[in-house]
Amino acid sequence: MSDATTIVPLKGIRGVIARSLTAAWQAPRVAQGLDADMSAVLARVKTERAATGTKISITHAVLRAVALTLREHPAVNGIVSDQAVEHWSDVNLGVAVNTPIGVVVPVLMQAEAFTLGELEQHVGVLAGSARAGKLPASAYQRGTFTVSTLGATGIDWFTPVLNPPQIAIPGIGRVVERAVVISGQVVARPMMTLTLVFDHRALDGHPAGIFLSALAQRLAAADL
Repeated sequence: MSDATTIVPLKGIRGVIARSLTAAWQAPRVAQGLDADMSAVLARVKTERAATGTKISITHAVLRAVALTLREHPAVNGIVSDQAVEHWSDVNLGVAVNTPIGVVVPVLMQAEAFTLGELEQHVGVLAGSARAGKLPASAYQRGTFTVSTLGATGIDWFTPVLNPPQIAIPGIGRVVERAVVISGQVVARPMMTLTLVFDHRALDGHPAGIFLSALAQRLAAADL
């Protein structure tokens, strides 16, 4: 007999999560990371909130930047199997949502087509429905890239587990002021650490690094 206070059977959603993580751990994965200056994004978010009255956040800005960057780097956007790699033109963005029964990943189809304001609305509805358990199974299918964020928990950086069969997944940390050197001067800037974990069967380190650098540059410019 177990001495555990609580036993959570690995069935239902927890079983699906367990099987997915086990499958992800079999892939030959590699991780990369760099820091992005978020000064321009913070200013853009403040301006958008004041102009629209919406609750646009850093997370929405990151999702928008990811979708636009993936459109320019299709080698990172897709799925992989033992037989083939599929690169998709549509960016079907999986959004990791923490729920009472665990993390689930509903998919925002064709995310590259949404403006920043539209993303805020759609992600809000999607996350709320996921937490309430009201999404159909189809809402979790056909994802090509998943974004995992832990900035709200105070985490600086992390390496997320792949969401198979997708090629890659970024880990988004918190924004925190750090000392950086700009034009020979040490200044404080709000920085965010971005990591990218990818399946080396489908993607090599060089194109993965180019994608991650492009994402950081887009965020630094608030090109959203």
